[in-house]
Amino acid sequence: MNSARLLLSLFAFTISSSKLTADLSTETLAKDKRRPNIIFFLVDDLGQRDVGCYGSQFHETPAIDQLAKEGMRFTDAYATCHVCSPSRASILTGKYPARTNLTEWLGG
Repeated sequence: MNSARLLLSLFAFTISSSKLTADLSTETLAKDKRRPNIIFFLVDDLGQRDVGCYGSQFHETPAIDQLAKEGMRFTDAYATCHVCSPSRASILTGKYPARTNLTEWLGG
C-alpha cells in the first residue's frame, strides 16, 4: 500500500511540476515578441577560417565581418554528410541523408 501511495504521489508531483514549467515558458515567450533576425549563408567550399571574422588574413570580407561584429558568430557546426549534396538535401528537407536515400555526391 505504501509503495502505491508513493508512486501516486510521485506521479502527481511530476504532472504538476511539468504543468508549472509549461506555464512559465509560455509566459516568457508571450512577453518577448521580438523575432530573431537570422541570415543563413550556404556556401560551397568555404573553410573554417576563410572569412575575416574567423581569422582570415588573406580574404577580405568586410560585410560579413560587420554582420558578425553587430550580431553573433556561429562557432559550432556539424555536417550531415562528408559531401555537399546530402548536406544540402538535409537543409532543404529537414531529414537525415539516409532518410532521403541521398548519401553520396550528385554529379551535375
